[in-house]
Amino acid sequence: MFQFAIEPFSFFVGFITATVMWFVIARARPLLAELREGMKERREVAQTRKASSVEENHRRITLRRAQGMHLASPLFALDEILQEPLVLAPPQIQEPGASGNFTDVVTQTLPYLPTWPELAAVYQPQTLTLPEVLTGNANVVIIGQPGIGKTVALAHLASLAANRSEKLGTLQDAVPFHFHVADLNLPVQDPKNILNPIIEASSTHAPMFDLGRIPAFVQSAFKSGSVLLLVDGYDEVTQDEQHLVAGFFKLLTQTYPEVRIVTTGAPEYLNGLITLGFVPLSLCSWSSQRNREFIEQWGGLWSNTVAMEAWAQTGPEQVDPLLINSWLGSDISNLSPFELTLKTWGAYAGDSLGAHILEVISTHVRRIAPSDTPLAALETLAMQVMISAKPIFDPRKARDWVKSFEVAEETPQETVSEEPEAGTKEDTKSRKGKKVEKVSTPNTGLLGLMAASGLLIVHPNNRMRFVHPILAGYLAGQALTNYNMDESLINQPDWSGKYLAMRYVAAHGDASRLVQSMMEFSRLPVHRPLFAAARWLRDAPRNAPWRGKMFATLAAILQSEGIPLGVRGQAMAAFVYSNDPSAAALFRQFIASNSFELIHLAILGAGAIRDSKSIKILEHALQAPSLPVKRAACMALTAIGTNESLEIVAQALLGGEEDIRRAAGEALANDPGEGHSMLRDGVTINDILLRRSVIYGLGRVKESWALDLLKKIQIEDDQWVVRNAATEVLDSKSKIAALAPRTIKPPSETPWLIEFAAKKGLGISPGVPATDILILAFKDDNPEIRLSALQFLKSTPQDVVLQQIYQAMYKDDPELREASYNAIWEIGTSGVKLPHPSQDGFV
Repeated sequence: MFQFAIEPFSFFVGFITATVMWFVIARARPLLAELREGMKERREVAQTRKASSVEENHRRITLRRAQGMHLASPLFALDEILQEPLVLAPPQIQEPGASGNFTDVVTQTLPYLPTWPELAAVYQPQTLTLPEVLTGNANVVIIGQPGIGKTVALAHLASLAANRSEKLGTLQDAVPFHFHVADLNLPVQDPKNILNPIIEASSTHAPMFDLGRIPAFVQSAFKSGSVLLLVDGYDEVTQDEQHLVAGFFKLLTQTYPEVRIVTTGAPEYLNGLITLGFVPLSLCSWSSQRNREFIEQWGGLWSNTVAMEAWAQTGPEQVDPLLINSWLGSDISNLSPFELTLKTWGAYAGDSLGAHILEVISTHVRRIAPSDTPLAALETLAMQVMISAKPIFDPRKARDWVKSFEVAEETPQETVSEEPEAGTKEDTKSRKGKKVEKVSTPNTGLLGLMAASGLLIVHPNNRMRFVHPILAGYLAGQALTNYNMDESLINQPDWSGKYLAMRYVAAHGDASRLVQSMMEFSRLPVHRPLFAAARWLRDAPRNAPWRGKMFATLAAILQSEGIPLGVRGQAMAAFVYSNDPSAAALFRQFIASNSFELIHLAILGAGAIRDSKSIKILEHALQAPSLPVKRAACMALTAIGTNESLEIVAQALLGGEEDIRRAAGEALANDPGEGHSMLRDGVTINDILLRRSVIYGLGRVKESWALDLLKKIQIEDDQWVVRNAATEVLDSKSKIAALAPRTIKPPSETPWLIEFAAKKGLGISPGVPATDILILAFKDDNPEIRLSALQFLKSTPQDVVLQQIYQAMYKDDPELREASYNAIWEIGTSGVKLPHPSQDGFV
């Protein structure tokens, strides 16, 4: 048996060494932890730096693209020529028990007409900027007719977001993703890869070195929730394609509920969006003042940039911009921003074919079409786009449409054997001396020439479209006048291209059959086809055989008692928009009627067309027993804008009743010349009611001097009534975010509804429809409860719900009637087939 002797010295040395080692390790442990943490932080910083560089490149590219997304992009950047987009503030619904929002008299007097914003351009009710809209928490669809500026609105938002503008408030750091629907490869095959369309579209414009990092960047941005998704072109595509996009939005919002989406839509059809909670907001037309500002802005830029180019210096002598602006300002009523831009461009370039809007559009087609390309080729392509209902078309199919216009080319010795897919790089390598067949791509042939000239836009995945739907509609309308295609157009499901094509058929030829069909399809409660066709009146020949019947139908609707002003007001707006000289006499005739609602609308119409012959009649209307009529008369007289009409409003401000004084003060805010001068002078007059009325007018003036004056009055005026009015107006300006659209909480989380149900001995369970309780609330005597319940009911358009809304729409309560009509309009645009009111005996 072996025995080991322990040497004391060795044992002692080993013990001391081990003790020192463990002591060092124990002391070093925090240092090691700190070292590991530092390495982790360095890795995170490196990843953040990589992500940051990708994000900055993405923002820079987004800004560059957005600045070129407008009609005059060959000449100016967007911010150089921008008129800030404004939307009509939606009607405010006050929840039971909540404090009411301030509403000016003009907004109360003018019917809410989201489908006819041209009237709002005259009378200027409450509006919101796009950053103000985003202070709410709802997804938004910006609606408007083609050419009103929806693409520019989204490009403006994209520019603000790319620059991290402080105007965006809580969305200042949101990452913008700005696309056209043609950029998105839909439908998504696997919901788990819902971001693939965004990743693919972002990669199309990304630098080569960022391509591998785009997927992680997009996923990180959406997971953070700090994303602003801007999708253009929803209004341009057919209903089937709209359903694809809406389905994508649905999956996206379910997976990433914090993402904010803004898209574009047509006022007549928003298939799938309303049920997803999107709030439709109508983009405003430009007022006469904004038209003048745009023309002057264009003139200054043209003189300082385009006119200094060498080709301009060697050409004919430039006309004085003052003369051009004066000529332009004399005939620009009811022009859209698209049309005014083209008219101004033609005036300054000197290449306009004429003053009529059809000639203005024709000038621009000639301006951007490829040289030596027959007009018939452009018309044929546009006609096929409309007939086939393919606003976003495959260039491989489109070549068959225009192949008869192709110019034969010599086949080169080395060419590509197969057509590459869009979005991939063409492999031009081939073996030496080998001949292969040449096949056209979107960048070759006639379509390639159109794309290079700017008439067509190329998108990934073999997609092309016209640069603007109006140009496609105009060209198609010209072509269709030579073919009997009326039935093919009418039988198509509703989409914007169909209506544009029919509009320009009516402008170039006889559209009697089209109009007859539209009028036969039209019915209460919204008369959508009729009012769509009414927009054709402005450009159609004055001797068109269908005009008389159209005007008679519109006049009948305008005179119909018992239907909402939202319907009758559209008929009045159609007369205004038509620019027909007979409208003035019709409005004067209606002002003499015995119906105060008809008088109210006719007065607004007379003011909108600036009928100076109606001034005496409007002066007499200031004595009417109806307050809406008197308010409308003040607004119309100011809109007419002559010395005589403004003097009458001034007299009403000085010596009228209190309500009329306030209406006069607010109306004068719409006149930037004499009206503003009167308001400035009014604050110095020793009359309490006058100064108080002037304050409400100053509150509608969106200029810094008016704000400074209100702040001064709030402190220095010696009458508390006046100071309180100034405080009220200033508070309303600071609370503008309260007008922004917001999502509706579920019924089980809505305090007023829970309280209402409790009083009825009922309960509301989470996740369970509360339709029965909401119908009870909608029948309640409290108007606030009824209006609040309506906001929930319009999202569940069952038969019993529609019946209740119809019943409210034909009752005597004006506020409930108009709110019910607006709800029915939204339900109709969402794709629900609305029954005729006569089915339930309402008309």
